[in-house]
Amino acid sequence: MISGLNAGVSIATARRIIADIFRKYGLDTPELDARILIGHALSLDHAALASNTTRLLNAEEAQAISALAARRLAHEPVARITGSKEFWGLEFRLSPATLVPRPETETVVETALAAIDANGPRTRALRIADLGTGSGALLLALLSELPNASGVGTDVSLAALETARENAARLGFATRADFLACDFAAGLKAQFDLVVSNPPYITSRDIGGLAPEVREHDPLLALDGGHDGLAAYRAIAADARRILVPGGMVVVELGAGQAAAVTAVLFDGGIEAGPPVNDLSGHARALLGRPVHAGKAFPTAKIALGLCGKSD
Repeated sequence: MISGLNAGVSIATARRIIADIFRKYGLDTPELDARILIGHALSLDHAALASNTTRLLNAEEAQAISALAARRLAHEPVARITGSKEFWGLEFRLSPATLVPRPETETVVETALAAIDANGPRTRALRIADLGTGSGALLLALLSELPNASGVGTDVSLAALETARENAARLGFATRADFLACDFAAGLKAQFDLVVSNPPYITSRDIGGLAPEVREHDPLLALDGGHDGLAAYRAIAADARRILVPGGMVVVELGAGQAAAVTAVLFDGGIEAGPPVNDLSGHARALLGRPVHAGKAFPTAKIALGLCGKSD
């Protein structure tokens, strides 16, 4: 039991106690973590928490909050504890087989939408492939912005595909999203207007140095990019031209310092990439490419965060 967190304390006091402990243990976002976990324990959303600050906890509620706080102090991510994570304004359920979607990955969605906008209306009947789909975050986020698009998510993990299917059904995209068990694009026969991927890109030797929230809770398959972090990009590049329609494009997430190497890998596969697109922290995060000599190129140099966004 967390010291001081007993029956009879108010919700506001509980939030302060938990946030103070999280701060003492060096967690990055103590107030936010405390709010989310207490809301989860009490089944209260943000607004309900704010309007019930003086409500007193009973013994069962205090115990439930203490149990969740103990898990967070053991470096279990908040999203793993709650079982879901918001991405692109959509709530995604998670499983042990899926990564926790991260805010910086929204750069891939931003980049793809900016390129689509530069080439025509979003109402086109586009076909999308999400290679290594995990929870389905990239594919479903794009479908939420492209009303007549459909797509396929691939993954080698059957458990991840089941989670993605459940997310598609719960978010209302089941009729527009299919899921296929294969290694990146190896099992795809159709062609697509857009290929996206957030592949594993951590070098094998660096896995052990990751934060425990990642190292101990994200699936290794979704993290380990091989000896140089580029194994997945090579697999994607090997099939990209084959599965892209004329004038199609591929957008991939980048790891730290990988822009030049991934650009070269894609070029070896016949895909010419433009300048990398930075995330909101200023790090090169996404790379947009099209088949070499495929005609009119997307204006990649003009694509940047803020030129497109979530629809209202």
